[in-house]
Amino acid sequence: MVKLTDVAKLAGVSPTTVSRVINNYGYLSEKTIRKVHEAMETLNYQPNNLARSLQGKKTNLIGLIFPSVSDPFFGELIETIERKLFERGYKTILCNAEHDSEKERAYLKMLAANQVDGIIAGSHNLGIVEYENIDLPIISFDRALSPNITIVSSDNFSGGKIATNHLIMNGCQQIGMISGSLSSSSPTNLRNQGYLEVIKDKGLTPHTLLLPRDTTHNLKINKIKKFILDEHLEAIFASDDLTADLVLKVAHSLNKPNFKVVGYDGTKLAQRIFPNLTTIIQPIDEIAEVLIDCLITRIKQPDEFLDQNIILPVQLLQGKE
Repeated sequence: MVKLTDVAKLAGVSPTTVSRVINNYGYLSEKTIRKVHEAMETLNYQPNNLARSLQGKKTNLIGLIFPSVSDPFFGELIETIERKLFERGYKTILCNAEHDSEKERAYLKMLAANQVDGIIAGSHNLGIVEYENIDLPIISFDRALSPNITIVSSDNFSGGKIATNHLIMNGCQQIGMISGSLSSSSPTNLRNQGYLEVIKDKGLTPHTLLLPRDTTHNLKINKIKKFILDEHLEAIFASDDLTADLVLKVAHSLNKPNFKVVGYDGTKLAQRIFPNLTTIIQPIDEIAEVLIDCLITRIKQPDEFLDQNIILPVQLLQGKE
């Protein structure tokens, strides 16, 4: 781990001067302050006030970095992780990074400065080099953040195959898929690949629609209507339950009572609100348990071997008739 003396050496000043810059104590020239801050930035040094008082003791604090606390899936996953960590004697610091890389970098620095014991990251912001430089145990949900960070995820590829096969078994041939993102790093891309593999194997024609997360509600409705009508669709596999429910409402408005839809995530909230929706369930309780087990292993046994990718099975939940 980078020390204060490393910063002093790079900046060409004394450790006392670095300490004074950090604590904003006494008079210092702007040039000296700038040199110290540049050295801290270069070395990714985080002033660790809490660690000085703890003298090497564990904080029993875990940082959680996720893209949204309002999304039903992430909301339920975060709640489950927090509860399970508390049962094991850990408290959490929740960081809502949204889709802002700079905000996520700021949260990473804050967590390192407050000497959390480890981090669980469900980040949607990629290319953040701080994940490789921060000397903390980190476990990732769904995304590759660094070659040295274990990833826990559900089987998104199989989920796409299961959903598409279910629609075919129900007599559908013209099947579309709606995704929020098709970037190579996105879990919805794996769901799309599963869909495409089944469509290709069955000799059917693929139909895909991209609805980015910032698409307005009314624009989504218009795009879904056009998608269904232009492609003469009989069914749609949607990469999340909220979109799937919207598809059902659009199909109803188009007087298509037999239109088939499969969603994705299967949170408890979605099951209560959309009991008629058929969906692919991600095992939230098991995901949380594995994320925590892996992180605690990293904290207590840093050299213990962990698989790079841990993939948990998904299952189809048939909606109520």
